[in-house]
Amino acid sequence: MIIAVDGMGGDNAPSAVVEACAEAVNDFDVDIIITGPENIIKAELEKYSYNKSKIQIENATEVIESSEHPTVIKKKKDSSLSKALRLVKENKAQGIISAGNTGAIMVGATLIVGRIKGIERVALAPIMPGRDASFMIIDAGANVDCKPQYLLQFALMGKIYFESILGVKEPSIGLVNIGEEEEKGNDLTKKAYKLLRESDFNFVGNIEARNVSDGTVNILVCDGFIGNTLLKMYEGVATNIFKMLKNGIMSSTKGKIAGILLKPTLKGLVKKFDYTEIGGSAFLGAKGIVIKAHGSSNTKAFKNAIKQTIDCHDSKIIDKISSELLKVNELIKSSDNLE
Repeated sequence: MIIAVDGMGGDNAPSAVVEACAEAVNDFDVDIIITGPENIIKAELEKYSYNKSKIQIENATEVIESSEHPTVIKKKKDSSLSKALRLVKENKAQGIISAGNTGAIMVGATLIVGRIKGIERVALAPIMPGRDASFMIIDAGANVDCKPQYLLQFALMGKIYFESILGVKEPSIGLVNIGEEEEKGNDLTKKAYKLLRESDFNFVGNIEARNVSDGTVNILVCDGFIGNTLLKMYEGVATNIFKMLKNGIMSSTKGKIAGILLKPTLKGLVKKFDYTEIGGSAFLGAKGIVIKAHGSSNTKAFKNAIKQTIDCHDSKIIDKISSELLKVNELIKSSDNLE
């Protein structure tokens, strides 16, 4: 497999990105093309020992900053991100990883790599830590305005990812809503509910926000506005709880003693919320594998994103989505719930 890596994307690029690539070719026997200023990437690579035949450099003279508007990818055609995406479009690579501008990656996944035939929208699908198990939010921000059929396709793509990558057969699927009852919600959720109920998925109904973190439902389907709000709220609450715990423990002698006793438990909890263990979030629905690594990814996180990309390729996720999409789209065509 060949992976295109945006060498200049993310807070710690290019150092962490290049180091992760050097380690990955040794550990995973994968071929990598790093895009970015050739002199800079080459200088970073010289710091490491790796199989020189496994890494190539694709020179790129521009960089898309995280603060730039997503559509800038249309103008910056010689950026490291644009070139990485184009390598996938031209079948010179089977997957692309970037820790850069999320919006630009989404636009590039749609306009440069392209969507799987029949897929209406590419969706961002991060895996989150839950109380009982990890769960997926799809869509987590790629599509603010959605139609019911989009959510049905999101459910399909999430199902295939969970089955193929996480090894969960017939994963449970819930629709994020303001109440558990079928009649709750807006026009979008009501119509999406009926579509999901008519499908052969393991649909468990509406899920309220307070139950999202339980981890009892594998895949949470929603539009990108709700999904991104959930994602950022969840991350913020987790960060603040850890800070509050730390402040409470350090505020007194008794607290410090309790902290020592609880250290193994707290350490395990922190690891559970450690994004570096997961890798990245997949943009599902593109014709190539597109992985968005966390913006502050270190070497470990980026290396895990490379492993995640390999797993997606080896499990033939794109082929599976294509083959199962026909049945879902037939349901959409025959449904009278969309009028």
